[in-house]
Amino acid sequence: MLEIEEIACSYGKIEALRKVSLKANPNAVTCLLGPNGAGKTTLMMSLAGILKPTHGSIKFEGQNLIGLTPSQIVQRGLALVPENRLVFPALTVRENLMAGAYLRKDKPGIANDIEQQLHRFPRLRERINQLAGTLSGGEQQMLAVGRALMSRPRLLMMDEPSVGLAPKVVAEIFGIIQKLHHEGTTIFLVEQNVHMATKVTQHFYLLQQGRVTFSGTPDQLAGDDLVKRAYLAGQSATA
Repeated sequence: MLEIEEIACSYGKIEALRKVSLKANPNAVTCLLGPNGAGKTTLMMSLAGILKPTHGSIKFEGQNLIGLTPSQIVQRGLALVPENRLVFPALTVRENLMAGAYLRKDKPGIANDIEQQLHRFPRLRERINQLAGTLSGGEQQMLAVGRALMSRPRLLMMDEPSVGLAPKVVAEIFGIIQKLHHEGTTIFLVEQNVHMATKVTQHFYLLQQGRVTFSGTPDQLAGDDLVKRAYLAGQSATA
């Protein structure tokens, strides 16, 4: 479904991505692991059309995405839940959900999808007219996911959905990811909480210093000594 081939991306003279290649299969959860500064968010920004790679290709269902605007990429069927949620704090919950459907013209369908998000996230229904900036971190994450789903994506990209959240809320967010996957949503996930990610993921990649250094299943990840030493060491089972 998503094929990334040797993409490179730089900030001036600093190489953030160094010919990264990976893919996300349909109807699966693919997770990109990596420490801070590895290039994970740069990759997500490139997929969303916010940054333009200097080399390589990004193909979604066979069509190259490089050079398309973020709006055009959303129209192709990709949606991003950004790191740190980035909801619109001065807009209400309802207005944030409406913003996720800004490219759509089907008012009845939009209304139905808002109702679907409120069914999926009951706490948002309770706060439908509340300003997003007054929500808790977990509620903002739910709103960010619901907003992204309003574009009816075929591929949902999620950048560090657990960051800054309490363990109980993290478990709830990963429960939502698992449910979305069971509903048929293809998910490309960037995460550092490997123990939670292994509960929902079918294929892992590890990104270090702008390069992919591991590709494999959860079992292969758990059994790879190099990955354990380089990344997994120090993460507790309850992280």
